[in-house]
Amino acid sequence: MAEAENTMAIAAKAAAKRKVANLAFWSIIVAFVVLALKAAAWYVTGSVALYSDALESIVNVIASVAAFWAIQISHKPADQDHPFGHHKAEYFSAVLEGVLIVLAALLILNEVWRSWQTPSPLEQPWEGLAVNGVATVINAFWAWTLIRAGRAEKSPALVADGNHIMTDVVTSIGVFGGLVGAILTGWQILDPTLAVLVALNILWQGWHVIGSSMNGLMDRAVDTQEHMRIRDVISANCKGALEVHDLKTRIAGRATFIEFHLVVDAHMSVGASHVICDRIEDALKAEIPSVRVTIHVEPDDEAKLPKGTTAVPFA
Repeated sequence: MAEAENTMAIAAKAAAKRKVANLAFWSIIVAFVVLALKAAAWYVTGSVALYSDALESIVNVIASVAAFWAIQISHKPADQDHPFGHHKAEYFSAVLEGVLIVLAALLILNEVWRSWQTPSPLEQPWEGLAVNGVATVINAFWAWTLIRAGRAEKSPALVADGNHIMTDVVTSIGVFGGLVGAILTGWQILDPTLAVLVALNILWQGWHVIGSSMNGLMDRAVDTQEHMRIRDVISANCKGALEVHDLKTRIAGRATFIEFHLVVDAHMSVGASHVICDRIEDALKAEIPSVRVTIHVEPDDEAKLPKGTTAVPFA
């Protein structure tokens, strides 16, 4: 029974890895298609706002390639040099994406300055907006797909890519509405003004992506809700133990690392305490995918609590 469950768990992990890798690959294809559409929209109109939208799509292409590479590395099994796995590789991809977003914003601001120096009227604006609209619809669907799958599979690279594309969608909608206003009113100043707003928006998004990824690289703990869920699982499966203390968690990509001290009766045999540990580990692995559990067993007459903490008794 246990062997069958283990086989099913391995198969499920393999399927999840294939799903994430496939999505990362298709992200590259979608990014190139959207880039081509947005570049065409800018080419036929000469709009600085559409130029800024197309420039961000170039970042999307580079970021999608980086995400695909990072996901391939993160899926490699643990080895002698990386005994805890390669899960953090995805965070490097996300940091790179954040840096590229900031760079794109600076390039957009530079183009805006040039446009203000030598303004020019829009050409074939409606055709350009129609092409850009098709690209925006494609992006919206793909961003939703990536964010949903990334959260389900705990893939920082997919989530970062999806959030970046969703920001691109919001930007494109703003550009579309603003350019319609510029065409109808004849206020050409709206075009470079929109480009400035696009640049400021993606600057904020780039900072957010970098900050979120740095948290992962700094071994951020699980959130409060997840911490309480872990605590409840331990509580429900530690019959025979006296208390637990020093419960710590950290996240590395899809993997969650859990460690704590388990206090048992000083006269309990090693075998009996091992049975309790196995029961807790099995319960945590059933509840949380890709979890790594480390339990330090202590006899009650020698248990030492970290300074400033209290033990949590479990029934």
